[in-house]
Amino acid sequence: MTADRQISTGHVPPATSPGFQPELTAFTCSYCAYMSGDTAGALRLQYPATVKVVKLPCTGKADARYLLAAFEEGADGVYVIACPIGNCHHVRGNERARARVERTRKLLEQVGLEGERLGIFFLSGGMGESFAAAAREMTERIRRLGPSPLRSGRGLDGITG
Repeated sequence: MTADRQISTGHVPPATSPGFQPELTAFTCSYCAYMSGDTAGALRLQYPATVKVVKLPCTGKADARYLLAAFEEGADGVYVIACPIGNCHHVRGNERARARVERTRKLLEQVGLEGERLGIFFLSGGMGESFAAAAREMTERIRRLGPSPLRSGRGLDGITG
């Protein structure tokens, strides 16, 4: 399906949604990214409690199916936290993750969801403050977009057909 054939979802994001707390899913690698979350915890840094962390062996495993499934299961926003470019423990997993996030953003836009609902960050293990900042940034971004239309239980099939 091309963008020209995009079907309207009828979803109009609210300018503000009082009381809306975005549900986020964060896919992390088991090395740098997950360690940055541990560092955030050790430093007692605050970030929204509505972030669910899913640990992968490598973010190169962050397949579009997993990213889309997170949306179908109720996430308002999804993001990937990978090792810094050039510092992946599996050599190029973070580069694969970046490419998959870009492709998945296009898929989201083709079905009528905002591509901004999907993000990617590159962090090393000692970047606890950046881990917390990424969670806050994604939360604010999704808060501006409003709840995902998939939350109504329609799923991706429901908004495209």
